[in-house]
Amino acid sequence: MTNLVRKIIHVDMDAFYASVEQRDHPEWKNKPLVVGGNAKRGVVASASYEARNFGIHSAMPSVIAKRRCPQLIFAPARFEIYKEISLQIRAIFFEYTDLVEPLSLDEAFLDVTRNKQGNPSATIIAAEIRKRIFSTTGLTASAGVSFNKFLAKIASDENKPNGMCVIRPVDSQSFIDKLPVKKFFGVGKVTADKMHRYGIRIGADLKKYSEQDLTKKFGKSGSYFFNIARGVDNRMVNPNRVRKSIGAERTFAEDLTDKNQMLEKLLDIGKRVYDHMEKSENFGRTITLKAKTPDFVQYTRSKTLGREISSLEEMNQVVMSLLDNNIEAFPEVRLLGVSVSGLLRDVPAQLEFDFEESD
Repeated sequence: MTNLVRKIIHVDMDAFYASVEQRDHPEWKNKPLVVGGNAKRGVVASASYEARNFGIHSAMPSVIAKRRCPQLIFAPARFEIYKEISLQIRAIFFEYTDLVEPLSLDEAFLDVTRNKQGNPSATIIAAEIRKRIFSTTGLTASAGVSFNKFLAKIASDENKPNGMCVIRPVDSQSFIDKLPVKKFFGVGKVTADKMHRYGIRIGADLKKYSEQDLTKKFGKSGSYFFNIARGVDNRMVNPNRVRKSIGAERTFAEDLTDKNQMLEKLLDIGKRVYDHMEKSENFGRTITLKAKTPDFVQYTRSKTLGREISSLEEMNQVVMSLLDNNIEAFPEVRLLGVSVSGLLRDVPAQLEFDFEESD
């Protein structure tokens, strides 16, 4: 049993939000489209592959996206529709295995080592799932198949969109050795830049360092980097993975510099979050304030209570305290957000609302 090679699939929908909009609006098909606001401070939530050809990507300011593609189509987000489709896709996953770990609305890990179909081939299962998703939703998905989560996640991105990649144990080390570190799951831009300064550009470079050296350079992540450079990832697919967070944020048409004005906006944002918790009867205990400055530096400040929030007034007091104690760090902001985690019950995915100033 201990030598059993696991069979892991990572399924990732292709430009999910944007693809849903193109599906529901045939006149937008094969055209550059983003889901997001078209206002001065709008932000791209999802970009179609046609838009990506212009260098447009998620989290990009809408003004820059429009500059790169003047004919760009902006579609408002419809999160209820996206959640509904996500549940349809998840139902397909459960036809093959109960070991499903959703990462967000549009991606998940599946452990099909032992599966409900009795099929020994994870590759065939992945192909079937992609076919089922398309026939059910009209949307395409890409998949990665391997023997651990790290490699399955990397593989799903190799042949996007509407593709599949299989990394077998015998091929894994040569694949990792050639892989740019910026493509490693768990290596963000800042870490990748730091690795580049040490001359670490591909997996083979990373593998030259001892675990001790990597820990000195990258802290507690050093052990993780040491292992994945050798294709070692023993994390199990966790069907009970908790993503207990509900949040909302707002990007403003003009930067805010007045604390009272910031507080007014934060209380409005917080009420949206509290209303959602109240409606779902699902309250949390950790409140986080998020702020982004005009030069895109992001701050988060949190406070955890000894129990779940009991009223909007209590939540407002925490939000006010977080702002008062940290206003010097961000005296000018372009975005503010409030989120609550540590919820009583799990939610289908991390629920995050992003909306813009209309006035």
